[in-house]
Amino acid sequence: MGIVLKYLGTVAAVFLTVNLVPGVDVAGGWTTILLTALVWSVISMVIKPVLGILTLPITIITFGIFSFILNALLFWAMTLIVPGFVVSGFLPALLGALVLSILTWFIHKVL
Repeated sequence: MGIVLKYLGTVAAVFLTVNLVPGVDVAGGWTTILLTALVWSVISMVIKPVLGILTLPITIITFGIFSFILNALLFWAMTLIVPGFVVSGFLPALLGALVLSILTWFIHKVL
C-alpha cells in the first residue's frame, strides 16, 4: 500500500507542477500525467543515483550546483520519453524540476 500512496503523491506533485510552472504543459490529460509520474519515479530511483555518482567530481567542484542542472536535464529528457509532456526550455525545466522535487518530498513526508 505504501508504494501506491507514494505513486499517487508523485502524481499529485506532477499535476501541481504542470499547473504552477509556466512552460511545462501536458497535452494528453490525466493519462499523460500518470505516465509522467511513472517515468519520473523510475528516473528518480534508477537513473538519477547512477548519474549522481558519475558526476560527483563535477558536483563537488561546483559546490552542489551541478546536481540542480542534472535534475533539470533529466526533467527535460522526460519530453523525449512521455508523449504529450512538453517543456519549452531549460529555464522551465530547471524551475519544474525544482518544484517537482520539493512537492514530491513534501507530499511523501505528509503521507
